[in-house]
Amino acid sequence: MQNEPPKPEPDEETIAFAQRVFQHARAGQAQELEELLRMGLPPNLRNEKGDSLLMLASYHGQVDAVRVLLAHGADPELANDRGQTPLAGAAFKGDMATVQCLLDGGADANGRSEGGKTPLMIAAMFNRTEIVDALLARGADLQARDVGGLTAEALAGAMGAADTAEQLAEAGRKS
Repeated sequence: MQNEPPKPEPDEETIAFAQRVFQHARAGQAQELEELLRMGLPPNLRNEKGDSLLMLASYHGQVDAVRVLLAHGADPELANDRGQTPLAGAAFKGDMATVQCLLDGGADANGRSEGGKTPLMIAAMFNRTEIVDALLARGADLQARDVGGLTAEALAGAMGAADTAEQLAEAGRKS
């Protein structure tokens, strides 16, 4: 095995450029992202926390930027260093348009984040009834359990999210 030469540290100009790119994702500057992606910017570029451009756009509810990134091949299942996926981030924030866009772009309704939590569990815990409906319609597993053995319904109850706890109980009775 050959010794690889050490990678050079990025210079201030490169760091400033990267910071601008990640800010484009956070701020939803879809046109700027589109142009950079067409020029060869990797769609799965990640920052020092492991957040991809798609994760940042999803978490901040920037649906147009999410759409552009997905169109250029961004991975909707690419988790950050904390094990969070873009869909889980959008479910946490309660952004229905972003959730729909991610699901349409191939995000797994049963993808697991840190602790084995699914997007349904995250939505249920934060009383996001509309998102719970959307995830169930896309095949989210009502009986999935996190690493502690809790279902979305149990997690909703534990968090005091009465609307989603009842919603999931009703869905369980129907299935």
